[in-house]
Amino acid sequence: MTAEVDASLEEKIVELTCGARAAGRKLANQNTQTKNGLLLELARLLDSKPTRARLLEANSKDLEAAREKGISGALLDRLALDDKRIDGMIQGLEEVAKLPDPVGVVRQSWTRPNGLQVDKRTIPLGVVGIIYEARPNVTIDAFSLCFKAGNATVLKGGSEAIHTNRALVETISSVLTPSGLEDTCQFIDSTSREAVSVLLQQEETVDVIIPRGGEPLIRFVTANSRIPVIKHYKGVCHVYVDEQADLEMAAAIAENAKVSRPGVCNALETLLVHEKVASEFLPGFSEKMNTAGVELRGDPASRAILPEIRKATEEDYYEEFLDLILAVRVVSGLDQAVDHIEKYGSSHTEAIVTRSSDRAREFLERVDSSVVLVNASTRFSDGGELGLGAEIGISTSKLHAYGPMGLESLVTEKFVIHGEGQIRE
Repeated sequence: MTAEVDASLEEKIVELTCGARAAGRKLANQNTQTKNGLLLELARLLDSKPTRARLLEANSKDLEAAREKGISGALLDRLALDDKRIDGMIQGLEEVAKLPDPVGVVRQSWTRPNGLQVDKRTIPLGVVGIIYEARPNVTIDAFSLCFKAGNATVLKGGSEAIHTNRALVETISSVLTPSGLEDTCQFIDSTSREAVSVLLQQEETVDVIIPRGGEPLIRFVTANSRIPVIKHYKGVCHVYVDEQADLEMAAAIAENAKVSRPGVCNALETLLVHEKVASEFLPGFSEKMNTAGVELRGDPASRAILPEIRKATEEDYYEEFLDLILAVRVVSGLDQAVDHIEKYGSSHTEAIVTRSSDRAREFLERVDSSVVLVNASTRFSDGGELGLGAEIGISTSKLHAYGPMGLESLVTEKFVIHGEGQIRE
């Protein structure tokens, strides 16, 4: 790019973020009824036949371009939009509208000995920058949650979804414009990678960055941002099949966690099986995986039972495959399972399948990941599935938020103090 184009891009992004800052102040003063009404109006518009047709047409352009570039099946799945996924966007908007408004809530209140009344009251974060790849539903999810929580958004989607994201933002803008709130949803309409770098320097106007995408993108954002980043690098999720597991249940849970949507961060990547049930469990499970087209990669103990599977490398246990590939390891018990998760995991999501309440309790207490499940698929590690409405992202960094982030994670607190003339001695 030439210096002239660089300057033009920077100028445009500065303009967008300044617009978001001004609009965010206006949005912060809107009441709950107004915010909910606009979200529901957007849901109705998305449900209309003309809008659906326009979105699907835009998405077909993105899919065609992705196929020409040789993008893999799992990433194509992330990119693809259909009526079912549009329905999911609509449902997310309706659910967010039903949720309690997180702004203006007094979370704590106390009176000091000198009579000062101290409240801790929730306020919006301000301007939230969302940098994401492939998944166009993030456009609606991110906007709706930020909007309900009183935050303006600056969206920078991936180049592979440019047509779909553009159509979605135009739809959002058409709903917001009559109320004068259109600048609360800003879209960086550029396929330039440099646009991300420029956005990450806007510390005066953007309060937080939330990246959603592959590990390389998130590490780039973290290394180059002047703005605080809420993130998770990857989702190396585990299911541990305990010696006291219902093996039929374990097979169903692991199959769902791996196969239902392998290209997402809450998909199963490593299966840990207790040595006392491995010989009984693995052959039947392997048949299920073979039928589903899943390639298994195992340690020596699992390959002694399944000699036909590929040998797992050390790197495989660190890997977020995002594909129909599953690492398998036979472990001696809960201690070794927890040690494996601590070494290779990414603090995202882990599950145990067991009929022992004591074993389940120990797993829950010892595993430090942001979501820990008992007898359920890792695919439930999702804001919508956990009742948060839509999801802005997943944090594994613990500061400010940990795990799936919904409305409550998009506000902070300020101190509001009432006095009657008190002065400090």
